[in-house]
Amino acid sequence: MARIFLKQFSTRGVTWRVSSSTFLGRGPARLLTALLCGLVGSFAARPAVAFTEVRGPSFAQSSRVPATANPPAAAAEKPALDQLVFKDGDRVRGKLVEHAGNVLVFQSERFGLLRVPTSEAEVILAQPVGPAVATTATPDQEAAVAERVEEGEVSVERWPFSPLQMAAALKEFFGSWHGRFSVATEVLEDARQHGSATVEAKLQRKWKNDEVQLTGRYDYASTNEVAATDMVKADGVWRHDFPRKLFSVYRPSVEWNRQFYRDGAPSDYVLMQQEVGAGVNLFNTDTRKLRAGVSENLFDVWVTPTDFHTSHAVESVFTEIEAKLPWRITLTDRSVWYYSIASQTDGWENRFEVSKKLTETLTIAARHDIRRNNPDERAADYERLRVLFGVDF
Repeated sequence: MARIFLKQFSTRGVTWRVSSSTFLGRGPARLLTALLCGLVGSFAARPAVAFTEVRGPSFAQSSRVPATANPPAAAAEKPALDQLVFKDGDRVRGKLVEHAGNVLVFQSERFGLLRVPTSEAEVILAQPVGPAVATTATPDQEAAVAERVEEGEVSVERWPFSPLQMAAALKEFFGSWHGRFSVATEVLEDARQHGSATVEAKLQRKWKNDEVQLTGRYDYASTNEVAATDMVKADGVWRHDFPRKLFSVYRPSVEWNRQFYRDGAPSDYVLMQQEVGAGVNLFNTDTRKLRAGVSENLFDVWVTPTDFHTSHAVESVFTEIEAKLPWRITLTDRSVWYYSIASQTDGWENRFEVSKKLTETLTIAARHDIRRNNPDERAADYERLRVLFGVDF
């Protein structure tokens, strides 16, 4: 048995009724009944009152910050970048600069400008490229620019020189051809004053079974401001691969020595050489190449002061080595041994070069050239060691 008492009171204009109960008897059922009666009586007697939710204080924020303060602006999000994904799963973040033929030109965040064949990697663009929107100047803007030009107030923005910009300009000019522009200089003073300079440009392009190289070089040296060497040389290579590791090669070259003396008399000359040969690829991988072959050479020499001309056919044996080493080092070597069956004379020449890529566009190289007993005795023998700085494109 339960007795219910209601007590009424008012607070802030709201009338409340609180119930209390007295129970006679025992048992869990009676206790549960008492609790239900108290809750129902308390809430059933209340008038409808509007409640407002108030957020409690946060210990992560200072209580002195007013409730009307605006939240801090979100940090600017980092712009989305493209991804260069290699076949082995490596990813490089950056920006796709150009897709030229089968080569991807990619400006990476950490490794500079990269050139990767499409067979080795692919690019995932962060945002699709939208159509370009052309904008035209209004008549008022054109009139203002014309007025500034007449008054000489138009400023020209001048960009500082950078190897990257030079490489980009060369790449845009030559298109699918790759190459290197190199320079070297030397100044030495002992009892006499010596100076030398070398400028070289190289172009290269590869196809599935063909490779073409074009090279032009200018060498100049002086002693006490008197020219000792003044030579222009150009050469080319066309190599074609056949099945079973066989290949053919055609190598023309021309050399114009404008500062050569023989027996104390001026003997400037023009040397033209044509080499036709064949050989075998002993090693032909991405990092190691070794070729050996035989060739027939035709030498033509014109002595410019007298217009004297000679021609010789000479046989030769050659080897070529290309190796890509760690730390972005490349080693190349070409050796040729000439032997004339008709005159029973021989001669040889060699070029050895080791280069190191400092960045994607800058390269430093050490080159050693030597030529001894050229088949035509009117051509100069020489030995040169050069350190060249180049821009790759």
